[in-house]
Amino acid sequence: MTAFGIAARSAWVATAAAIMGIAVHYPAVAAAPPDKVLLVPHRAVYQLKLLRSSGSRAIEGVRGRILYDFSGNACDGYDLQFRQVSELDSGEGKNALSDLSATTWEDGAARKFRFNSENKLNQQSADRVDGTAERKADAVTVNLHKPSDKTFSIPADAVFPTEHMRKIIVAARAGKKIVELKVYDGAETGEKVYDTLTVIGRSIAPGERVPQDAAAKEPALAKLSRWPVTISYFERSAKTERSSEQTPVYSISFELYDNGISRALTLDYSDFSITGEMTSLEIKTAKSCP
Repeated sequence: MTAFGIAARSAWVATAAAIMGIAVHYPAVAAAPPDKVLLVPHRAVYQLKLLRSSGSRAIEGVRGRILYDFSGNACDGYDLQFRQVSELDSGEGKNALSDLSATTWEDGAARKFRFNSENKLNQQSADRVDGTAERKADAVTVNLHKPSDKTFSIPADAVFPTEHMRKIIVAARAGKKIVELKVYDGAETGEKVYDTLTVIGRSIAPGERVPQDAAAKEPALAKLSRWPVTISYFERSAKTERSSEQTPVYSISFELYDNGISRALTLDYSDFSITGEMTSLEIKTAKSCP
């Protein structure tokens, strides 16, 4: 679900990264990671609407949807197909249509990451990003192909999106409330690393606060615990660490199940917030590792 962090920043407001079905394949890793987090392949649709708006240029309405299609395993790597189509009504007959489609692939050991995205504004291509990243002993090397050819390094402790999700689940299981990590997700021009602060709420036991959305129709979810989670994304530079008083550029809240499925989204862009109700959920058959 940290992929939502990638995509939602990129939609029509804060412009950033994302994900959608990848055909590229890297060599498989030998075994699952030691954290034992099993992320279930699934396809979910979220309906978007405006929750609140403030400021002198308040918007009047938002409508749209997110398609989130996750597959793979720790041996073959994880594919994510993502699309977010959003229409923003700023009043006075002025509407903006954003169409973000993106894809990522991340290997099971979180050593390699591939990302490709295109964001269209009013049916015109606004941003395209394509590249790969590979973890070395002392740094992560990024090779960009779009928007321009470029190779550079980012800190070795930066994590990729699926690994970020696994680390949050591991922390939640252990009863931890705060997780702070650097995240690289191919956002914006593909050159940004974000500081993230994740706050994990009290575990919601199976049968407690029964969902009223598509999650309620999946018997497998009824047996799982879930946690309220809020992830805030902060700008960072190569020279300075995040200040404790710094305002996040974007935050996302959701309820996270033990298997990686998320529901009850809230996307907060500071001046306005959007809710995402899960209207469809398909849990796909997982392919076992050899």
